[in-house]
Amino acid sequence: MLKFSEYPYSRVDVVAVQNQLKDLVKKIDSCENSDNLYDLFMEFNEIKSNVESMSTLSSIRHTINTQDEFYTKENDFYDEMLPVLQESYITVDKAFLANKNIEGLKQRVPETYFMSKEMEFASFDSCIIEDMQLENKLTSKYQALLASAQIPFDGEVYTLPALEVKTNDKDRSVRKEAMKAYWGWYQEHQEEIGDLYDQMVHVRTKMAKKLGYSSYIELGYKRMKRYDYDQNDVAQYRKQVLEDVVPFDSSLYEKQKDRLGYDTLYAWDEKIEFLSGNPTPKHSREEMVKRALNMYKELDPKTGEFFQYMVDHDLLDLDSKKGKAQGGYCTFIPNQKSPFIFANFNQTSHDAEVLTHEAGHAFQVYESQDIKPLDCVWPTYESCEIHSMSMEFFTYPWMKDFFEEDIDKYYFNHLSGAIKFLPYGVLVDHFQHEVYANPDMTPHERMKTWRELEKQYLPHKNYDEIEILEQGGWWMRQSHIFMDPFYYIDYTLAQVCAFQFWVRQQNNDSKAFEDYKHICKIGGTLPFRKIVKEANLIVPFEQGCLKETVEKISTWFDAHQDVK
Repeated sequence: MLKFSEYPYSRVDVVAVQNQLKDLVKKIDSCENSDNLYDLFMEFNEIKSNVESMSTLSSIRHTINTQDEFYTKENDFYDEMLPVLQESYITVDKAFLANKNIEGLKQRVPETYFMSKEMEFASFDSCIIEDMQLENKLTSKYQALLASAQIPFDGEVYTLPALEVKTNDKDRSVRKEAMKAYWGWYQEHQEEIGDLYDQMVHVRTKMAKKLGYSSYIELGYKRMKRYDYDQNDVAQYRKQVLEDVVPFDSSLYEKQKDRLGYDTLYAWDEKIEFLSGNPTPKHSREEMVKRALNMYKELDPKTGEFFQYMVDHDLLDLDSKKGKAQGGYCTFIPNQKSPFIFANFNQTSHDAEVLTHEAGHAFQVYESQDIKPLDCVWPTYESCEIHSMSMEFFTYPWMKDFFEEDIDKYYFNHLSGAIKFLPYGVLVDHFQHEVYANPDMTPHERMKTWRELEKQYLPHKNYDEIEILEQGGWWMRQSHIFMDPFYYIDYTLAQVCAFQFWVRQQNNDSKAFEDYKHICKIGGTLPFRKIVKEANLIVPFEQGCLKETVEKISTWFDAHQDVK
């Protein structure tokens, strides 16, 4: 049984792959029956699976240690190579679609594959390869810049994720000074980050124009594979958040201020729900993994089998360390049929959430791993996040094993954080719409735009003494804005769906987890709206969906205001 460290890696021979794909096109062109066409389709899937396995391994090992010269070079190689191969992939896909037996293939392959190809054709042309390569280089540069941060604080040197822990300290003065130091680093690198993003915006706009779009917004929606909703749906949804969620969240912040006994709730206070301190896991990383394994075994035989696999194969890299990229993610290595979870544990409740959120992603892909083709193993992003955010709620009964006497504080903190997140999530989305609708804005104008929108969605914000935030600099820490444009509204859409699963749990609906497992097995074979309906949930775009959800959450908080 291979451990992750033993998974074999070799750089993809691009020329050899391109030649394989050229030969494949010839075979497709001369293919006379549906069965043979399907066999060629599976051959194509195998080629792509190998490429993705090697590029994913390279990416994982690079993010584990951004100072590893070998995998840094490999990462740079894939930044250059993947856009080139995408051109070859599209040539093969077009050959399949042109074959007279295509209807037979469509009967055996999920509908989303062909929907995906339509989007890819509309979002790629060889004329943008150089632009895509530059885009990849810029995102890698941003990631490396943030990973390089070494910030002096209180006699020690911290990375950004490690210093963030101090911004949640029980001591108010420590929180304030830590936040000033954290954002001081961004202030110091403001021009560099602003310039990187400016280059990203312009190269993406350039790609959109080359492909015939009026702005990157249209191209961005194609690249994100928004199959069954558009900008109008999203704008309507943002309106619901403004009307139904923002006033409720404002009341939560007001109650939080009173609970803490403060005259003013400053930015460095927001993450503190209780004067006695936020809930923290009571165990080491090793012990938490052991308890997570027990939790998943008790939750369901399938989740138990899945997490045992993750542990046995060392597919969890959880410790924060020097040179490691910040953030967390889940990915999949097709050749090994292995999900992989990457995180930066920081001794906060976030650590437990990683073992539920990222594990939700990992469980979904573990369940859908045998779907063919590879393109349909994962759903689109907004559907993906249903699995992760819902798993956070389904594991509630076991959180006492992690938080012990702080369990009530954990429930309060987690639910509060989830509902408070919605306005922030749509703010990130709204900001990006404004940026790409007006690509020639200066970095200063982008800062101003963020702050103006922030005052709508997060009217409680008080940044006293942190100049860069008052100027509108918060967006600089949100990596999705740089690396995955328009990937953020997805979290909020999924959160609304996860809340519905939570409501069903509250109502002791025994079918809720069965519905959850069902949509995990579906993978990416259906578009978002259909997946939501398969789970017996309400699509978030439907008028009134948020209002009903907020009312149920409000009732819960009314019954738990005495938590301290």
